[in-house]
Amino acid sequence: MPDDYVLYIAVVFLSFFISIKAYARLKLSRAKHPSLRGHSKWSRRVAKWIPFFSYEDEHFFSSDDAPIDVVKQRRDGFNRLSENLKRYSPKSTALYASLEESVSDVKFTNLYRVPYPYRNYIARHIKSASIVTSSSGVMLEDFDGHKGMDLSGSYGVNVFGYDFYKSCLDKGLESAKRLGPVLGPYHPLIKDNVEELKRLSGLDEVSFHMSGTEAVMQAVRLARYHTGKRYLVRFCGAYHGWWDGVQPGIGNQRKTSDVYTLSDMSERTLGVLRTRKDIACVLVNPLQGLHPNSDASSDATLIGSGRTAAFDKIAYSEWLQTLQQVCKEQSIVLIFDEVFTGFRLSHKGAQGFFGVQADLVTYGKTLGGGLPVGVLCGRHQLMQRFKDDRPVNVSFARGTFNSHPYVLASMNAFLQAIQAESIQHSYQVLEQVWNDRVKKMNQALEEAGLPIKLANLTSILTVLYTQPSRYNWMYQYYLRNEGLLLSWIGTGRLIMSHNFTDDEFNEVIKRFVAAGIQMKKDGWWWHHSALTNKWITRRMMKDMMKSLLPTSRANEVKS
Repeated sequence: MPDDYVLYIAVVFLSFFISIKAYARLKLSRAKHPSLRGHSKWSRRVAKWIPFFSYEDEHFFSSDDAPIDVVKQRRDGFNRLSENLKRYSPKSTALYASLEESVSDVKFTNLYRVPYPYRNYIARHIKSASIVTSSSGVMLEDFDGHKGMDLSGSYGVNVFGYDFYKSCLDKGLESAKRLGPVLGPYHPLIKDNVEELKRLSGLDEVSFHMSGTEAVMQAVRLARYHTGKRYLVRFCGAYHGWWDGVQPGIGNQRKTSDVYTLSDMSERTLGVLRTRKDIACVLVNPLQGLHPNSDASSDATLIGSGRTAAFDKIAYSEWLQTLQQVCKEQSIVLIFDEVFTGFRLSHKGAQGFFGVQADLVTYGKTLGGGLPVGVLCGRHQLMQRFKDDRPVNVSFARGTFNSHPYVLASMNAFLQAIQAESIQHSYQVLEQVWNDRVKKMNQALEEAGLPIKLANLTSILTVLYTQPSRYNWMYQYYLRNEGLLLSWIGTGRLIMSHNFTDDEFNEVIKRFVAAGIQMKKDGWWWHHSALTNKWITRRMMKDMMKSLLPTSRANEVKS
């Protein structure tokens, strides 16, 4: 065979191979969400380029070009608010402030409650006070003895009310106190817990961990171990703990090359799953049904009024059911991360709520009955940590405090307590109750003429803003002034416990409206026709660029 013919065949083959690879890569790129959230490498690069700058003095109150009279209105309102909050809880505020240089979480959360150009001014004039000493019903009491209505839900732990969990803790302590913190051997209650978890998850085996993040780490590790494949698919905006293996964008400094971040609810994503042979698992956080392809809402990113959220149960259920079928056809492990949604959406978590059966499911938060825990449930063939025919080829995972007797005993109390007829009935009416409550709240806000509305997934709520503004993040402080306690991300997520009565929720509505009316009176929602979300974004970019100029002293942007 002539050499030139062999060369020709080789070139044709190579060209065909490159074309196939290029096409597969193009399909993958098209399945990514077009935002920076969908492109992890670029989001990390851009994050490194964004400079710090600060709105100081007059410009703090006029970054939207408000006129002088509105600026004065805002300044006066801000000073009143600052003084009110300062007088309300002086002991709590002082104690919390004293922790800032010693507890790293305190400094981080204090600074990231608001968009960063405003944070220095806020930090000097409004002090946070997250020090509490007791809980009862839907109320928390601070170090000064003042009570507020808790809308934080302890970041997902508090599904049924703090009194419910205190009862679980008391029963757990009573059950395990004779054993104490003996680690290694199991407490007999583990058998009951395992059987109930298998029933609830619809799966075969259980492993215990110290946190939801640990449980997700183990799920991903086992999926890769048993499939022999490298890549994990996660969906744009979804949070699965702070482990860098599932957080490839902002917040992770390590280059992550084994994660695909694809669009949620996308046919192009399904096309990638159907054709690629290198995907070990798909990781789903069902909470994304409230805001597909968007990050968990936080007031720290609230530079305008572009935040969106809306829950369509039928559409999201159909998406998850189709996703399950595709994963089954392609032998891809489907992992449900129910660390947040487990036991909140239904008795059988998001699986029961959406009508989906995953291959691996992680739980955490509330399952510990008030104590930290992570749990992984899965099919037999996925949970095994060794190969029958290759005894040294193992997937090792252990934890010193896994299966701690007090955790297992409190979990047992929790799993028994949620069998109560009252709780089982509450699950049956859960959606309707919370949809009706949010509808009523939205009506009250609209009648008061406030540019606010809420979206919800059962008892998980997020605040949306209907009018372009640079100051929506101020609302969290007016809510606090009305005795409503939020998590550090502000109005981005309200996690309501299911023990809120109608009367108590009506009180929440009353305080929401009062806070909004006062904020409006203080001029923060002043508006003119040119003030659009696009204008706000452009002004933010302009001020950012201005801060890079040599004449911009100490990165301060002034009017």
